[in-house]
Amino acid sequence: MDWSDSEEQAAFRERVRAVINENLPDRYRGRGRSVSWQTDRKSEDTSIRDAAMGWNRALNEHGWVAPHWPEEYGGAGLTAMEQFIFNHEMADAGAPMAASPHGVSMLGPTLIVHGTEEQRQEHLPKILSAEVVWCQGYSEPGSGSDLASLQTRADRDGDDYVLNGQKIWTTGAESADWLFALVRTDPEAPKHRGISFVMADLETPGLSVRPIVGMDWGTELNETFFEDVRVPVSHRVGEENRGWYVGMTLLDFERSGIANAVGIQNTVRNLISEATEGDAQAQSRLGHVPSVRGYVADRFIEANVGFQFSLLIISMQAAGQVPNHEASVAKLFMSELEQRVAHTGTKVFGLYANLWDEAEERAPMEARFTRRYVSSIPSTIAGGTSEIQRNIVATRGLGLPRG
Repeated sequence: MDWSDSEEQAAFRERVRAVINENLPDRYRGRGRSVSWQTDRKSEDTSIRDAAMGWNRALNEHGWVAPHWPEEYGGAGLTAMEQFIFNHEMADAGAPMAASPHGVSMLGPTLIVHGTEEQRQEHLPKILSAEVVWCQGYSEPGSGSDLASLQTRADRDGDDYVLNGQKIWTTGAESADWLFALVRTDPEAPKHRGISFVMADLETPGLSVRPIVGMDWGTELNETFFEDVRVPVSHRVGEENRGWYVGMTLLDFERSGIANAVGIQNTVRNLISEATEGDAQAQSRLGHVPSVRGYVADRFIEANVGFQFSLLIISMQAAGQVPNHEASVAKLFMSELEQRVAHTGTKVFGLYANLWDEAEERAPMEARFTRRYVSSIPSTIAGGTSEIQRNIVATRGLGLPRG
């Protein structure tokens, strides 16, 4: 792998950096602020809402809301390495993705591969303009790691499906507009068959969302209930009873982990900067507690290893290959590293890490690591548990027999 930018890549990096510096609203400048672009988009404060939508328009002018989409669908058609450079610069600036992450990274690529032209024309532009934000309805109370056992029913009634059931851990549903889901259309078929992929407006009668209050007091995780929800058959993506294969295509996009790697690397660098130049208590602990210095050094090394995993995956994509077990290795490593980084941050700041309120002047780095320590717990579950990832690495990567 070549770790340095070519002349063309360096020029592109400068272009991205210039657009960010010129257009990123003040609200999103400064690292570690607990600001959600998706929540800002619907804020009652017009200045906040204008900042969110203005940032969306600035990126959309360059096709950078969905930089990996083909230009014909409103993306920038960037190469894999250009995507990496773009994400690196965005993470370095702390700039948010100005659109629905589920729409851009998951549903959009799936519609491009499996959707009809009518579905693409209807939904892709609204994802880019942030007119519609999406959430994902996969997991159920009894179907998490064994997703194929899902039981939410979709019974055909003329030109509609009638949905009944429940989804759980529906991230972002409280501020989303539409949902895509896997539902069972043939209960007699083997569990990996008889599943279809459908899209539904969250305002559809019978569809309700109930937030799950997390340990960090956040409400981005939700339960979603379907009670005789009518969804047009035209909102199905791909063939009936073949939705599992559509869904697995989607998950391949989710598990690339490219943006997360540069974000964690940036977080570790900010921690080191604060602990060596800013916070006096942290400087004292680093100077007098060898184990804390060791934790920080380990995280720095691991963050750079995670960066290399991302570069490996992008190099494979640039060569026309589809990462498989490599993506699982990266997801496993990065999700567990996210938890270790948060834990290390609390160790660096000692008892001050008990301060929860980000507005408390004595809270180190606006209580960022305190909150992350709690909120990072689901990172090894969401998108496929660590146990599932290890099984994929064992069977697909190492060729070990199934137990």
